Amino acid sequence: MFVKLFQMDADITSIIEPLNEAQREAVTTASVPVLVLAGAGSGKTRVLVHRIAWLIQVEGVSPLSILAVTFTNKAANEMRGRIEDLLGIPAQGMWVGTFHGLAHRLLRMHWQEAKLQQNFQILDSQDQLALVKRIIKGLELDESRWPHKQAQWFINARKDEGVRPQNMDDGGDPVQRQLIRIYSAYHAACERGGLVDFGELLLRALEVLRDNKALLAHYRERFRHILVDEFQDTNTLQYSWLRLLAGDKIPVFAVGDDDQSIYGWRGAKIEHIQRFNKDFSETQMVRLEQNYRSTGTILSAANALIANNEGRLGKNLWTDGQEGELLQLYTAFNEQDEARFVGERVRTWVEQGGRRDDIAVLYRSNAQSRVFEENFIAMGIPYRVYGGLRFFERAEIKNALAYLRLTANPADDASFERVVNQPPRGIGARTMELVREQAQVDDSSLQQAAQQLLAQKRFTARAGNAVAGFLQLLQKLSEEIKSLPLHEAVEHINSQSGLLEHYGKEKGEKGQSRVDNLHELISAARGFHFDEAIHGEMSPLDAFLAHAALEAGEGQGEAWEDCVQMMTLHSAKGLEFPLVFLTGMEEGLFPHQMSLEEPGRLEEERRLCYVGITRARQQLILTCAERRRLHGTDRYNLPSQFVGELPNELIQEIRPQIPRSVGRFMHKPQPSHQRFAVEDDFPLQLGDRVAHQKFGEGVVTSCEGNGSHARVEVQFDQSGNKWLVLAYANLERLSA
Repeated sequence: MFVKLFQMDADITSIIEPLNEAQREAVTTASVPVLVLAGAGSGKTRVLVHRIAWLIQVEGVSPLSILAVTFTNKAANEMRGRIEDLLGIPAQGMWVGTFHGLAHRLLRMHWQEAKLQQNFQILDSQDQLALVKRIIKGLELDESRWPHKQAQWFINARKDEGVRPQNMDDGGDPVQRQLIRIYSAYHAACERGGLVDFGELLLRALEVLRDNKALLAHYRERFRHILVDEFQDTNTLQYSWLRLLAGDKIPVFAVGDDDQSIYGWRGAKIEHIQRFNKDFSETQMVRLEQNYRSTGTILSAANALIANNEGRLGKNLWTDGQEGELLQLYTAFNEQDEARFVGERVRTWVEQGGRRDDIAVLYRSNAQSRVFEENFIAMGIPYRVYGGLRFFERAEIKNALAYLRLTANPADDASFERVVNQPPRGIGARTMELVREQAQVDDSSLQQAAQQLLAQKRFTARAGNAVAGFLQLLQKLSEEIKSLPLHEAVEHINSQSGLLEHYGKEKGEKGQSRVDNLHELISAARGFHFDEAIHGEMSPLDAFLAHAALEAGEGQGEAWEDCVQMMTLHSAKGLEFPLVFLTGMEEGLFPHQMSLEEPGRLEEERRLCYVGITRARQQLILTCAERRRLHGTDRYNLPSQFVGELPNELIQEIRPQIPRSVGRFMHKPQPSHQRFAVEDDFPLQLGDRVAHQKFGEGVVTSCEGNGSHARVEVQFDQSGNKWLVLAYANLERLSA
């Protein structure tokens, strides 16, 4: 008896000794529903793992009667590994995994009850899209009017809500009716082929338990405890599955943070965590507020920001570590100045002994990465775009560039292949096979071969019409952009090729991001510096295309290299860095313009900003721009209201702004310093309006150097940004 008690005491000590008081409270709670509000950097994974250890070693619960679920394979693997390390037992037999992984396991065991084929196959996202494409073609629908990705999004969104096509009502809407028809045909094809997509895994797992009372009773008896990570990210289907399985007896131990709920655009419902104590009776709530990541100053800023959201469950992050440096706020003149500033700070960090992979550059929209990429390449700073492609490697950008290349070179077969069916226009694989064969016989380009086949009437009527339309479009685009300035040519290609309209139909953040990127390509073209000394007799279009091709192949380091990490704020969740740049802090950019038009979106944007702030461990630098060229036009945005929600005493402004009212959100400037060393008698000042014989009128936005090396950057009204050496520029000062 004494030995047994001694062993239990040792087990208890090993489990709770590494924990703080709040973590211990969560780990040792009674077998009732528990909601653990785990703030950023508060050790939520540790609590989950130690809770499982407590149940097994102290309360004598069988490892096989515990169900632990999370959202990513990485998190699930980490949880299993830490359980094995803590308990010294293998975790393979335990039900620890992602929602999709556990649903798959359930369906493999009960394929007959789920009315599936025994050898059912899983469709990944790309395979699903290919099947949707075949369905739309089989229904003889116009692919340009019914884009494959829009239909895929519709199907997945309905499944996430637990809705089958036969249970849907079109409400008299012909668009809805056609989408339901596509969904129905897709569902039938999956049933015939024994195919299960990701949404179907969850929906079928819910249905098999809901419709088989004996099976549900079996698993309610089997599982005595359910633990859920990232609870704030559950969608309707996942939450319904958890509630069904838990019933009234199985205690759910949910760990999450309502302040980090940032995936509403993909179906996550913050309401689930907010109403947890209503849906599960006798809920005990524990708050994990001690942060082990960030300085006190960073946490104070995060707390002040998120306090502006209503309906929060409420918590206040704190640390017993150092207060740390003030947040820094840099107000750039434009996006180029913003990128240069970030690059210089990266260099300073490295010169002082830091590593580049300690640094994250965060932005709201993928389109913002281009200017940073160009400046990092110019400055020789290696970088990686985390969770995404470099700007000129993104599919929508490569498609637009392919159209541009075809206007410059009709014999560019690679570009022809790329956009012959982008946007979809009904030119299929068999048609392209004929074109390739003809090109080989004639030793000609694909475009010439297609013209030859049309002349010989060797296409079917439908294919012939599609090919003829494409060739006519290329000819039309080529003629129309001949006399246009480069940026207007890019804008014309974006719209008249149909790419903008095509991507605009793609729902959600991804579609909006593609549209933003196409608009950013216009900005890239407008800001492109054509130098006759470098580009010789090339046309501006050819020079720009060469620039894009070269940048697509340079700059991004390998995974093992010491590189600056660049990513969207959504991609940054779960990560942390000693130095974080939170860029583009302007109204309409962050918070995004759409958040001002949709209920609830502004609060989600604020939560996204909170996530960004709490990624920083030691230093956080915020940047915004007085003027930003975005979507092809100049914008003079107010600084983000989120900046104004941060306490003045926590922020040091690095440089005073251009003398222009920027609204009520800005802080009183702190003592500051100029970014460049300039002489007191420098002939021009920031903000001066000047005229140049070739480039016209503009405004001085930056100055550097002195004497014969003095240079200024001028934002010209018509010619964009130019750096000019004062000794040769012959600038006329028009006004201060």
